[in-house]
Amino acid sequence: MTVYSPTGKNTGAAVVVFPGGGYEILAIDLEGSEVCDWLTSRGVTCVLLKYRVPAPRSAPHWGAYPQSPIALEDAQRTVGLLRFHAKEYQIDPHKIGVLGFSAGGHLSAAISTHFDKRLYPAVDAADKESCRPDFAVSIYPGHLWIDHKQFELNPNVPVTRQTPPTFLLQDEDDNVDNVNDSLVYYIALKKAGVPVEMHLYAHGGHAFGLRRTKFPVTKWPELFETWLGTIGMVSE
Repeated sequence: MTVYSPTGKNTGAAVVVFPGGGYEILAIDLEGSEVCDWLTSRGVTCVLLKYRVPAPRSAPHWGAYPQSPIALEDAQRTVGLLRFHAKEYQIDPHKIGVLGFSAGGHLSAAISTHFDKRLYPAVDAADKESCRPDFAVSIYPGHLWIDHKQFELNPNVPVTRQTPPTFLLQDEDDNVDNVNDSLVYYIALKKAGVPVEMHLYAHGGHAFGLRRTKFPVTKWPELFETWLGTIGMVSE
């Protein structure tokens, strides 16, 4: 984990960033360091997580949780560490969120629904801290809609009322992760009474990160910044 501190004002909020990469690689710049540069310029502490990814698809433990738990283990550990060291990093321990892209968007949902118990034996006092995010963001997520014959949420993402407020964004022409990944998760969140905001766009594809394009979805960071204010994580 690499900590990026705010470059100006400090809002006290913090975000752990999960780059995408299909649980095979990590798009560490497009969906990582570039995101942290943006967040720190807005007064938000950013933690870029280089989480462990499973072996290639041909290996027996390829894939998302529960096929491979290591990425979720790393996410749990990181949120706990960040909360434990909140004073040192000058952040509010009650304003720690997660933001992920593609596979990282799934990881945001996974830690939002798997925080009651660590997946690994406790290491130190940081593992006694809650690893529940205070808010979660999933940008063009995958692995949430797993049955292409039925419109159902992945049962390994068990949404409850304790799932944190969530921001979802995806394009209808996403040719990597289907827009239904966001739709099934949105519906489950609504049914559970979890505050959720979703933005769907007709065009824009997949894996655009923060890089400017000709499509309206390219303005999504402004929507996210506004949402952070509406849920009380930063001053509007």
